[in-house]
Formats: sequence, structure tokens, C-alpha cells
Amino acid sequence: MEKMWAGRFNKSLNRLADDFNSSIHFDSRMYRQDITGSMAHAAMLSAKGIISKEDCSAIIDGLESILADIDNGVLLFDSEAEDIHMFVESELTKRIGDVGKKLHTARSRNDQVALDIRLYLRDEAKKITSLIKALLSAVAEQALKHRDAIMPGYTHLQRAQPVTFAHHLMAYAMMFIRDISRIEVAVKRMNVSPLGACALAGTTYDTDRNMTASALDFSGITLNSMDSVSDRDFCVELLSAFSILMMHLSRFSEEIILWSSWEFKFIELDDGYTTGSSIMPQKKNPDMAELVRGKTGRVYGDLMALLTILKGLPLAYNKDMQEDKESVFDAVDTVKQCLSVFAPMIATMTVCEDNMLKAAKDGFINATDLADYLVRKGIPFRTAYKCVGEIVGYCINNGFVLENLSFEKYKEFNSLFEEDLFDCISLQNCVNRRISEGGTGPESVKKQIEYVLEFLNDKKSFY
Repeated sequence: MEKMWAGRFNKSLNRLADDFNSSIHFDSRMYRQDITGSMAHAAMLSAKGIISKEDCSAIIDGLESILADIDNGVLLFDSEAEDIHMFVESELTKRIGDVGKKLHTARSRNDQVALDIRLYLRDEAKKITSLIKALLSAVAEQALKHRDAIMPGYTHLQRAQPVTFAHHLMAYAMMFIRDISRIEVAVKRMNVSPLGACALAGTTYDTDRNMTASALDFSGITLNSMDSVSDRDFCVELLSAFSILMMHLSRFSEEIILWSSWEFKFIELDDGYTTGSSIMPQKKNPDMAELVRGKTGRVYGDLMALLTILKGLPLAYNKDMQEDKESVFDAVDTVKQCLSVFAPMIATMTVCEDNMLKAAKDGFINATDLADYLVRKGIPFRTAYKCVGEIVGYCINNGFVLENLSFEKYKEFNSLFEEDLFDCISLQNCVNRRISEGGTGPESVKKQIEYVLEFLNDKKSFY
């Protein structure tokens, strides 16, 4: 295939160099965006009298036929083509003749690829947002089903205070809502059209960049032609949002892995989202959660690769920037894959409420409530704290928990104890009395779940 840039050169590109230079094997996935952008460009050229209406009609008809044939599998990508832009233009010229060569008037591959990747990421971001919402829905559903299930809350991976499983899940729900917000903000900032910036300096043709921007549903145009073709901030920003999302998924995965172990047994994952061992028949491994945890590093790597590619580039376009796509595409694919398996894994898991409650009873996680009991009797908190610490130490050394230590023994530690202390340290009461906004109390958790459901129904925006 003759190169579109032939004319300046006296001999063909070396075969190895040609393969090294080519990007058709990965940028072909942007064919729809490339063709859509070309249609808008052709319509603008016609509206401005730069090409005739007849030529515009032929070009758009030809592009539509190419799009349909690729979609239907009739037209395969030519590995000899340098990139998706050259493939489409070459195929168009084959179909409609020299008229097809007019399409690239007042346009460069530099602004063309900048356009394509914005369109592509805008489309993919919508899909990823929908997948996050599916996960949010699964989390909210499990929270509704287990609103009253008491479990230990942890700090330093040590049992700390009683919470409900629903409250724990809602913490992840808030993370995922922030993830959606970050992606939406990144897309909003990305949603300006670079088309018409050409190679770097604009064009001598009387074009209408706002027309193509409007046709492609952009909110406006980029304001500096050099920045238009050299900017990949939007890729970095979106990959940053994806990395934070993956960090949240990885943290959730870590807890799922712990919870599904025999040591915890707080949950059991559905057989459809676990694997077995080749040698140990008793094993049921949380491989999907482990893979999500592992793939998080992969997305981090994509972000770091892109930042490293861009860090030393002078203005404007440089061929190094071709390397942005594989990192971006890999991150998009990985995030979509992880979310696609994560949501149904959460939706189908079995929650072992009895085991959660048993763990909550064994870790002195009501000790703070006992200290607060003494504070309400008029004792300074630090004094109460020390007293309860001594009681816990006694219980540990003598095989008791706070609930089954005798009232008489409590009186030995402090005369202000009354028999109502046992109501105070009841785990259910400990949870119910957490009345502060955002806490684990029933009304607070109910509001949190309602907020998530309203967010999913577009009745609430991110706070």
C-alpha cells in the first residue's frame, strides 16, 4: 500500500521500520470514532464551500458503507495500513475514486487522532460508569438485605467497635459514587473538539470548527491549536480516575478474600465466581477477587507509562504520543473486565450473619461504650478509659468477656456501675445508639442506602 505521505521520499520505508511505525493493530478499535469524525468534517467542508455538495455526499455515503462493512465483518482491517486513519481514507478512495482524497483537506492526522481518542474515551467512560452503577446497585441490595447484621468494625485489622454489615458496605458505595463523579468531571473537561487544529498551526481554509464540534456533541472547541494536538491530559486524568477506582475495588477485594476464609467465614462466594485446587479437593478459592486485586497494579502501570511518555515531550505532536493508546486501551479493557465480574460476584455472595455476630461478641468491641457509660456518670473520659482497660485486662486473663463478667466484679472496679451497664454493652444497643450522621445507627444507615438508591435513579447528585 502506498503511503499517504509518499512524494518526499526516494525509497520505501524499511519493512521492520514500517512494522515498528504502524499502529493499525491497536488503533483499529477507534474505527467508528474515526469515521464519525470524518463525516462531520466532510459536512463542514461542504457547508463552507471548500468541497462541493456532490463530493460531500459521495464521501459520506462511502464512509457509511465502510462503517457498515466493518460492523458486519465484511471488511477486514489491512495490516499493511499504517493506522486506522490511513486505512479508512485508502478504502474510501478505492470506493469513490479521487473524490475520497478531498476528505483530508484542512485536517491533519494530528488533530484527527486527538479527536478520535476523545470520542473513544467519551464512549468508553459512559460504559464504565454504567458498570460502576451496576456494582453500586448490587452493594445497595446486599446492604438492604443485611441492614441489621452486626459485625466487628476494624482498625489496624483489629476488632474495634460494632457496626452493621450494611454500614460497612455503604463505605464502599460512597467510594464508588466518588469514582463516578471523578470520571464524569474528567469527561466534561475532555469534551472539547480539537478537530480543525490541523498539524499544529491551524489552516488557511475558512473552516468552522464549532460546526464540527456541535455535530459530534462536544461542548466547545480547544482554544490553542498547538495544545489541541499535543494535549493528552484528558487521558492521564481519566486513567487517574480509573486507578482510584481500581484501588477501591482492590480494597474491597482484600476484604472479600479475608471474609471468605475459614478464619473469618463472614461470607461465601457463589461457585460461579470461585475456583478449586488441582491437588486439594477442599479448596474454594476467591480467584476473581484476587485477580481484581492483581490487575489494579496493571492499571497503575498504564497511568505511570502514560505520564512517563509525556513528561519530556516538546510541543507540538511527537510520534511518542502513539504510545498513549495501548496504555489507555489496556486500562479501559481492564477496568471494564474487573467491573463486569465484580458486580455479579457481590450480588450472588452469601452473607453469614451468625459468624459475623459471633466474631463481634469475642473482641471486646463494646469497651468504648462501657467507658462512655462511666463518663455519663460524671467520670472524666481518660479515667473511665483506664478503668475499662483494667476490666478488659482482667477478662482476658480470666476467660471472660464484658457481657458475662459478674455485676459484683464490675462494682469492685468502680462503685458507679449499676446493673443497667449490661444494657449499655449489648451489641445491638451499641449499634442503635450510634445516632450521629453517617454512623452505624439504623436511621443513619437507612439514609445512606436511600442516598445511594436516589443517586442510581438520578435523583441525587454527588455531594
